[in-house]
Amino acid sequence: MDTVTETALEGAIKPKTHYSGKITKTTLAGAIVDIGQNVPGVVHISQLRAEPVNRVEDVVQTGQTVDVWVRRVRDDRIELTMIEPMSLEWREIKPDMIVKGKVARLESYGAFVDIGAERPGLVHVSEIAYDYVKTPGEILHEGDEVETKVLEVNRRKKQIRLSIKAAHPKPEEAPAEAITEPKKRRGKKGKSAKKEAGAAEAQAAAPEPTAMEIAWQEAMERAESKQAARNKKSKIPAASKEQEDILSRTLENRLPTG
Repeated sequence: MDTVTETALEGAIKPKTHYSGKITKTTLAGAIVDIGQNVPGVVHISQLRAEPVNRVEDVVQTGQTVDVWVRRVRDDRIELTMIEPMSLEWREIKPDMIVKGKVARLESYGAFVDIGAERPGLVHVSEIAYDYVKTPGEILHEGDEVETKVLEVNRRKKQIRLSIKAAHPKPEEAPAEAITEPKKRRGKKGKSAKKEAGAAEAQAAAPEPTAMEIAWQEAMERAESKQAARNKKSKIPAASKEQEDILSRTLENRLPTG
């Protein structure tokens, strides 16, 4: 067997690379797997399955073909796992990354998206679309494939905040002429204004008086004015009339002089 350096193997084999190999030997500590490389592949007993394993033979047998993934490359072996690795490890998740995923669950406050990490990421309802969204179910459904942008990663709390709208360009705003004005509310003031407008329209629609009608109207006004003046002169104040009566009686009762 030719000797292959760790550097050469690392350049040819990447972590998480999938292989189909054959079990060539089992031991108390694990199993040896032939994946067609110059160095053997080794699966530790803890990597045979996600659940605890007491005996290697309870899971694999010599000659069995199994699916394995590369965990780490050494100078004399390739460490493998039969537990399918996650697409994204915590150390690989960075803010501003664009990742694709599948909607796993909908809640009133947002949607959980499986992006291949240990935990699904949360897309808050405000991060689903640029327009207002009342509930996630208006836009999304479980099983939908979506493209998201990583906003924040908290490895200690195992939380991933995602955004769907941030992964897409913001739509252009509608031109000003396309924006329609809201309808005006019609209250009591609105009804009054409408009534006044109707009266003004009716007055504007009335026919204008003729020259003969104008002259007749002026003559009537002058006659009424003269009649009012005569009535005013004919009225004698009560005090003046009483004085005239006294003077008249005085003259009638005067004795004649010789």
